[in-house]
Amino acid sequence: MDVTTIFAGVVLLLAIVLLISVIKIVPQGREFTVERFGKYTKTLSPGIGFLTPFVERIGRRMNMMEQVLDVPTQEVITKDNAMVRVDGIVFIQVMDSARAAYRVDDLTYAIAQLCMTNLRTVVGSMELDEVLSQRDSINTRLLHVIDAATEPWGVKVNRIEIKDLTPPTDITNAMARQMKAERERRAVITEADGEKSAAIARAEGAKQAAILQAEGRKEAAFRDAEAREREAEAEARATAMVSEAIARGDVNAINYFVAQKYVEAFAELARSPQQRTVIVPTEMSALVGTIAGIGEMVGLAKAQSGGATPPVRPAPPRRPAPGSVPPSA
Repeated sequence: MDVTTIFAGVVLLLAIVLLISVIKIVPQGREFTVERFGKYTKTLSPGIGFLTPFVERIGRRMNMMEQVLDVPTQEVITKDNAMVRVDGIVFIQVMDSARAAYRVDDLTYAIAQLCMTNLRTVVGSMELDEVLSQRDSINTRLLHVIDAATEPWGVKVNRIEIKDLTPPTDITNAMARQMKAERERRAVITEADGEKSAAIARAEGAKQAAILQAEGRKEAAFRDAEAREREAEAEARATAMVSEAIARGDVNAINYFVAQKYVEAFAELARSPQQRTVIVPTEMSALVGTIAGIGEMVGLAKAQSGGATPPVRPAPPRRPAPGSVPPSA
């Protein structure tokens, strides 16, 4: 192998190295900073880029995609002196590669430490119950503070999430007992409300039943009164008719009226609850004699109204039927 061939190989090798150092391929989601004699000059976007040989070089290769950083677990004392263990995650994205590369050293470590310190500040200003129940509020406050702090670094903090909150064991047990007592209290209240509703429903039912019964009694009393009124009217009309018949001298009407009352009296006597009452049959001739006597009295009344004084004829005496027993006193 002669010197010419060796020289040509060396020149080719130097050309390849020079080409590689001059031409740079930037992948998607990345940006490369360019330094000239150690000073930042420009940023290469995704695609192909060219550098000045022996003068410029690649400074930092920055990841422009959204990144997820873990916030290490740490113990934080709350406002009411309770110790809790807290950790989380933060989502960041580099917006300006130059500032992210040259304004802070070890960007991910700086953001993690910033999150830890602000997490202690925010959680330490709240009581334990608030910490356990207001994670969204903690996330919002942390996001606002950390995003403002990382803005000069060219980094955008998209969101922060509290991953785990672990209170001490004794506090956890106390919270479990408190939760059990609260649930028992709610159960008692619910049961009492059910009993109250049932009692109200029963009272309403009894009230409605009483109202309906009262209305029924009112309607029945009204009907009874109406029936009695009509009966009295019928009786009054019958009495008026009999009075008119007597005034006209109609003996048959007064006989019918007296006979009806006579039969009703015997019916009441038969229904008497007294054991000493004895129903005694009467002769029809006696009943006829009674009616005849009443007729004579009517005639006397008419004669007196006309001015004459007719002779009074006594009614024939009643004779008890043979074998009858007189009623006991």
